[in-house]
Amino acid sequence: MKFTFAHNNINVANLEKSLTFYKEALNLCEQRRKEAEDGSFTLVYLGDGTTTHLLELTCLKGHPQAYNLGENEIHLAFTVDDYDAALAKHQAMGCVCYVNEKMGIYFIADPDGYWTEIIPVRR
Repeated sequence: MKFTFAHNNINVANLEKSLTFYKEALNLCEQRRKEAEDGSFTLVYLGDGTTTHLLELTCLKGHPQAYNLGENEIHLAFTVDDYDAALAKHQAMGCVCYVNEKMGIYFIADPDGYWTEIIPVRR
C-alpha cells in the first residue's frame, strides 16, 4: 500500500483576496475549481507549476466569523532559491509575521492569518 500527498486545505473568508495573495506572494496559480451545485461553497486548487502537490482553498458562502486558527502551529512550507529577494518582496507586501534569523527562515501570513514558512534552498 502506498500513500502520496494530494493537497492541503485551508478555509478562506474572501476567495478573490486569497487568490491574489497566493499568486503575488508565492506564484501559485489556479489549477482547477469546483462550485457546489447549491452555491454553498467554492473549492479552488492552486499549484506551483513544478510539483503535483496542491493547495485547496475552500470558501464557504455565508460563513459569518473569522476562522479559529488555534495557535497556528500547523503551517505550509516553501523553499525558495533566492531567500533574500523573497524576504524583501514579502516585507514590501507587509505579510512577514515572524523572522527566525538564527534558523535562517521566516513566515508570512495570508489574509486569513494562516502562516507559511519560507526556507532557503540548502545546497
